[in-house]
Amino acid sequence: MDKIRAMKIFSRVVEAGSFAGAAKTLSLPRSTVSRSVQELEKALGVSLLQRTTRSLRLTSNGSFYHDHCRQMLQEIESVEASLSDSTMQPRGRLRVDMTSSFARTVVLPTIDGFLTRYPNLDIVLTLGDRPVDIIQEGLDCVVRSGTPESSALLVAKHIGSFDWITCASPDYLAQHGMPRSLEDLGHHHVIEFHSGRTGRAIEWCFGAENGEHLFRSRGRLAVNDTDAYISCGLEGLGIIRIAGFLARPHLKAGNLVRILPDEHGLPVPLSVLYPRSRHLSPAVRAFVDWMTVLLQDTDTQEA
Repeated sequence: MDKIRAMKIFSRVVEAGSFAGAAKTLSLPRSTVSRSVQELEKALGVSLLQRTTRSLRLTSNGSFYHDHCRQMLQEIESVEASLSDSTMQPRGRLRVDMTSSFARTVVLPTIDGFLTRYPNLDIVLTLGDRPVDIIQEGLDCVVRSGTPESSALLVAKHIGSFDWITCASPDYLAQHGMPRSLEDLGHHHVIEFHSGRTGRAIEWCFGAENGEHLFRSRGRLAVNDTDAYISCGLEGLGIIRIAGFLARPHLKAGNLVRILPDEHGLPVPLSVLYPRSRHLSPAVRAFVDWMTVLLQDTDTQEA
């Protein structure tokens, strides 16, 4: 039995909370994962997990062993990474989660260059706006906007930022007129975007000399999907506020017109987050470096 491999599988089962979840993230058959844990328990002479039809829990021995497994595996990863950082090309499979709009607009148009540069590295992109548990779902990293919350479990690497742009279609403005101030927005049709995390409408924050001004929309139409939200603006249903990287192609094409260009908020940071318990692997490091340059190039082209 390869004990190091068995320890990795056991740790993944604990993190995923199930044999099926571990098997999925490890790309192994469920039977292989289950058999590996059974062989490890047999070799140790103790039960590590309490199994029922609905749950999986660590025994006291399992908890003790898992703590030491994590320490040993982290040390091994750290040593291997430090040896390979300067000599080894990133390889294997990199699992990254990000929003579909960011992937479609920024990442996918240029991802071929990244794959060409690192021929031994495969990427699995999971897309959506839902909150994810990086460790439990077996992700290597996630791309998120906003200021990351302080976490004992995650490390956040800043890779860039974007600005918000308020806009509407030419047809909407021809029918309803151009807002000239923030107060004018209250007399217009404003499309609400409901956060998938909170279920509430996202407030619009504008910068001001005496601080920041929050605009709380009271639109008759609300959506919780970015593509649908942009479609509302393109169809002339109301005013929307979207990230600059999403707005600029439509502004250049003339399908949307910027509103109140002098009213803007602070740039929104973009970060790559990965588990603190893991050394920054060559694959994640390569992805972070590539994303940083990509966003810098995007800002330069848009300036």
